[in-house]
Amino acid sequence: MRTSRLSQETTRIFNALSPNARNARSTRSSKRLASFALGYDGQMELKEEEDETTNNRTSSQTPDIEDAIATPPRSSRKRKFGADTPLKANVVTETEIKQETTWTSPRRVKNEEDDGEEEQQGPGASPGRSKAKPKIPARRTTSPSGTVRIHPPSNWEEIYNTIKAMRQRNPTAPVDTMGCEDLFWRGAPPKEKRYHTLTALMLSSQTKDTVTAVAMQRLHTELVPQETDGEGKISHSSLTVENIIACDPVHLDNLIGKVGFHNNKTKYIKQVATILKNEYNSDIPNTIEGLVRLPGVGPKMAYLCMSAAWGIDEGIGVDVHVHRLTNLWGWHKTKTPEETRAWLEGWLPKDKWHEINKMLVGLGQTVCLPIGRRCGECDLAGTGLCKAEIRGWKANERRVKKEKIELSVDEGTKLVNKEEEERKIVKVEEELANV
Repeated sequence: MRTSRLSQETTRIFNALSPNARNARSTRSSKRLASFALGYDGQMELKEEEDETTNNRTSSQTPDIEDAIATPPRSSRKRKFGADTPLKANVVTETEIKQETTWTSPRRVKNEEDDGEEEQQGPGASPGRSKAKPKIPARRTTSPSGTVRIHPPSNWEEIYNTIKAMRQRNPTAPVDTMGCEDLFWRGAPPKEKRYHTLTALMLSSQTKDTVTAVAMQRLHTELVPQETDGEGKISHSSLTVENIIACDPVHLDNLIGKVGFHNNKTKYIKQVATILKNEYNSDIPNTIEGLVRLPGVGPKMAYLCMSAAWGIDEGIGVDVHVHRLTNLWGWHKTKTPEETRAWLEGWLPKDKWHEINKMLVGLGQTVCLPIGRRCGECDLAGTGLCKAEIRGWKANERRVKKEKIELSVDEGTKLVNKEEEERKIVKVEEELANV
């Protein structure tokens, strides 16, 4: 289909005016048409070239009128080399339209302005909560000479003094009044007191202090029949090595039947009494090796017995409370109480070996329980010293609602008489209704 001469001439005029016009090869007919272009001065020379397909090429390169009046492309700040061809214009347009999408988290992004505000607020902006202090556990070092030294954990002394002051201010734990070192008979001779302490320690394994205290009281008073004084009180304890040997095992098991593993403990107590009678003159050994040899006595019992009975601190008695609390504070990372004992004895001053057991056992019984820790009642709360502190825990008062109903005898009599009168009235009304 041939285009009209008017449309062709119009297209060539627009090509001549356009700055992006391409320099195409010219034919004889295009040279004549170029004389009609605006600003033609007659000096323009075009290379003539005969080609049979000239008309087809000219028509194929003819742009549309809409392209001539279209909005010019947005200029880019980049430096362009060479002529801007339509192909290059298309590439620029594509790069401008392309958008880069990035995924953002729904969480709040911390801005630099927020950092500035926090720095202006300072550490004292949140009252009632201190910043956590660095906690470095106990560590072992070896010198060039081969000497092994255990360095204490950081802030251990501050934690120790805080807990000690809190326990002295409120000594209400069961271990404070019913601990093994307090269950001996007050009027007994020293040899029997030491045996009482050893027996209490043997009964305390896997048993609460309150249950151990009841079992010890029964051994003091019911092991053998005893005479009472004029006031009905027993003046001497029946818990001796000789009485245990002569006691029937069934009777002994009935007396201590509330403690844990009472069957095994009955057997161990009988065996220990025989060993003490034959080898130690009814007294207890005064060495760790001698105590550990006794049936049913472990390292923890041996160290506690040496400290409480003989007053000799050769080691630290580590039970489940001491093992659990020292690991909670980050003093060390141990798996067994014996491993905890070895680490504590490596750096803890020896004058604290006796008191640490009772102090931490009382804390574990009242405040830092194995299940349901009461961090709000602990003096370490808010200091940043305790690694396992539960933030935001508040101590609530335990209130038990009790309703006390008092009824005097006169009021009770009036209430009964009133009920009887109501019954008589109802009975009379029923009889009248039947008539």
